Amino acid sequence: MKKPPKSLDPARKAAKIAQSEIEDIIGGTHADPFSLLGLHDVGEGFDARCFIPGAEAVTAQALDGTAIGELECLHPAGFFAGAVAMATQQPVRYRARRGDSEWAVTDPYSFWPVLGPMDDYYVREGSHLRLFDKMGAHPMKHQGVDGVHFAVWAPNARRVSVVGDFNHWDGRTHVMRLRIDTGIWEIFAPDVPVGSAYKFEIIGVDGNVLPLKADPYARRSELRPATASVVTAELEQEWEDEAHMAFWAKADQRRQPISIYEVHAGSWQRNAAGGFLTWDELAERLIPYCVDMGFTHIEFLPVSEHPFDPSWGYQTTGLYAPSARFGEPEGFARFVNGCHKVGIGVILDWVPAHFPRDDHGLRLFDGTALYEHEDPRQGYHPDWQTSIYNFGRNEVSSYLINNALYWTEKFHVDGLRVDAVASMLYLDYSRKEGEWVPNEYGGRENLEAVRFLQHMNKFVYGGHAGAMTIAEESTSWPKVSQPVHEGGLGFGFKWNMGFMHDTLRYLSRDPLYRKYHHQEITFGLLYAFAENFVLPLSHDEVVHGKGSLIAKMAGDDWQKFANLRAYYAFMWGYPGKKLLFMGQEFAQWSEWSEARSLDWNLTQYPLHEGMRRLVRDLNFTYRAKPALYERDCEPEGFRWLIVDDHDNSVFAWLREAPGQKPIAVICNFTPAYKENYWLPLPSGGRWREILNTDAEIYGGSGKGNGGRVEAVVNIDGASGAVITLPPLATIMLEPEN
Repeated sequence: MKKPPKSLDPARKAAKIAQSEIEDIIGGTHADPFSLLGLHDVGEGFDARCFIPGAEAVTAQALDGTAIGELECLHPAGFFAGAVAMATQQPVRYRARRGDSEWAVTDPYSFWPVLGPMDDYYVREGSHLRLFDKMGAHPMKHQGVDGVHFAVWAPNARRVSVVGDFNHWDGRTHVMRLRIDTGIWEIFAPDVPVGSAYKFEIIGVDGNVLPLKADPYARRSELRPATASVVTAELEQEWEDEAHMAFWAKADQRRQPISIYEVHAGSWQRNAAGGFLTWDELAERLIPYCVDMGFTHIEFLPVSEHPFDPSWGYQTTGLYAPSARFGEPEGFARFVNGCHKVGIGVILDWVPAHFPRDDHGLRLFDGTALYEHEDPRQGYHPDWQTSIYNFGRNEVSSYLINNALYWTEKFHVDGLRVDAVASMLYLDYSRKEGEWVPNEYGGRENLEAVRFLQHMNKFVYGGHAGAMTIAEESTSWPKVSQPVHEGGLGFGFKWNMGFMHDTLRYLSRDPLYRKYHHQEITFGLLYAFAENFVLPLSHDEVVHGKGSLIAKMAGDDWQKFANLRAYYAFMWGYPGKKLLFMGQEFAQWSEWSEARSLDWNLTQYPLHEGMRRLVRDLNFTYRAKPALYERDCEPEGFRWLIVDDHDNSVFAWLREAPGQKPIAVICNFTPAYKENYWLPLPSGGRWREILNTDAEIYGGSGKGNGGRVEAVVNIDGASGAVITLPPLATIMLEPEN
């Protein structure tokens, strides 16, 4: 049973307190306020001590409102102390008065710590996989009182306070407790409401107050240009995606159709006033659109909080917070749930390679290079003027790994596309001789980043069987998408940057000269199965003066559209998963800009609408024909039919899968209409034309094979068919039987 408060001996005086300690509390420089403030057993009973700026008188109370003692003012700035009638160590409240004003304050220094020794152990070891439930701001009931637990890592700070709406941004009133073993500061702040804005006020090792810092683990942030973190309740979402999650947990992703629609959430569409759509508004428009178009996944450019719109989210200051541009975090959870209900996966662009140098962000977080390397040869990124994470530091690696797990667990995202992996892997990335520090063996490989990526992939795949990770890696680093236990980095897939560059260069050439560059198409098949590839026609190809995909194509307008149609079908027939950036499905003419909506008005014109119809049909053809996807990542699924017809710029190959009808893909990359063209095929009989990019419905000239061709077997046993090749077109054939 709860002990009743002891009656207060009127003769007992409160224990004396050194004036210097009082001055330190008032000045906000005390190293350990918990040792002085709050409720303290002084041997003969309990004393209560508090600092309440502006108070003229203070009465101490038990949580039930019982008065337990009147405190004496020891400093006019608001420092009070006095003997109180309490039987045990427990939280206390104060009734503060100034003139006619009266208010209640629950003492944050009278509560026990929330973190425990096991948290310390796993944090030090770097193996804590639930940091997102421990760090940052978490509303909770602690020792019978509602409030918020704050925790932040700042091992070199002299003092850390949480400041916000709830304490008038006064860093003296919620100075945090340092857990010496880990460098984590924590405090339970009673009565702080959900929705409160907050930051951390840090006194660095040199004694100077740093710019206020946003919470690295904040799960919600203010809308830019404001930069404070926001206290938010634990995510509540009634998930209705059991079937979706169960399917992908059992599926071999390499043998499933994956066609990804890459989206910048801020510019896919805008509202009537030109502002951002909320997640719920995006769900109403984007999800049905992707279902109708046949895409299997939506991949978002980074949706975590970032201060600068033109960074597209790649310079994030809030890895754990869905951007306030699109509403509250629950809105994003509802969006993912809505996608999953109709079988669409959600992939997030994820940026563990670097972070911006904004004052409120991670840079020099506690006055020292904490998250980044101190040496600019290791810690500064010359390409983006950003800071590079110190992957060799356990706490930094854990921070990032926990973030990957956070999105997959809390928001059920299906995958992470990891940005700029090449910049992580090479110590000399974008650096000249003498501008980088070799590894311990004298090499250029960033061994700490390798270990981080391997650990991240192990934990993501080990904890979430249906999730996938995709590397944007632009070099020939070996085994990017091979398992860690086989010496790989452990990614599920890798972007095939070589495919993108070679094929776009080829299609930009005048068809008259393509015969001299035949290898730009054929070369990619030499390495097409070295990794599990995604073929990306991404946002990177339609920005920074590169123009749109349609603008890159050679020839007049008709030829540009024909080239792009042929290219899309070429890509959907090529081994590898597919990715297309928004707007390119209807051949947007203008270069993409994050500042405005896509040019949706173009779809009223036949050539643009024809392109959209083609992409839709390609998606559904790809998903309906297992030969086009089941062996996307294995050489057994590909066989050349025509590889060396340089003069005609014709390519043909067979896509195969065990027990499935093969699909023949034939590309004519010249504007010449070719009749009586001999096409080798694996068997005789009737082959059906299942797709023709020159069809009138797509904006083509309507040339083709009347829907089917008849393959014959020659006297020498070779089989094939005489076919018609439409100009600048790709066709696909499938045996009828």
